[in-house]
Amino acid sequence: MRYRYATGADAPAMAALFAANHHDALTPDRRRAQGFVQGAFGEDALRAMADGGELLLAEDGSRLAGLLALSVAADLPHPPPPVRALLAAQDALHWRGRPLRDVRWLLYGPVVVDAAFRGHGVARGLYARAVAEAAGRAEALVAFIEAGNEPSRRVHVDAFGMTPLGDYEAAGRTYTAVAAPAASGGAAA
Repeated sequence: MRYRYATGADAPAMAALFAANHHDALTPDRRRAQGFVQGAFGEDALRAMADGGELLLAEDGSRLAGLLALSVAADLPHPPPPVRALLAAQDALHWRGRPLRDVRWLLYGPVVVDAAFRGHGVARGLYARAVAEAAGRAEALVAFIEAGNEPSRRVHVDAFGMTPLGDYEAAGRTYTAVAAPAASGGAAA
């Protein structure tokens, strides 16, 4: 598996991966079994994120296996409701004894893995790369998991050891903020 930053040319494949795993494209049974992503991530949005150096990819040969966004939440031009609510909840969410507002952090996610590559370490590889890439840029990576997205919770909290920081609400939905420390030292090559 090869990990790299996305380029604008990757936008069509990334948009197709998002669309195939979007909450609204999946049956309730599929959402419970595999998890889901939300938000508006069409080609234009993904191209802009890639051009901004915010997307990490996993590829097997020329096939896109997964992707992960790594952004400065406060710098997003049009943050979706869960991100706006996360930013608003920073005083109530604590990382290592400090309000999140006082911590340098990067927004981790969304992350999505192609169905053919699930269970093969792609998510773990993207996570490890994100932790390494955050070194020197942030103290922590912060993600949010919507209530009911148990597959995401199992991966990020149970398997990767991300720490729950607390719950918050956005647009009538409940989310749990979770965090992990960024690597110390330089970024990965």
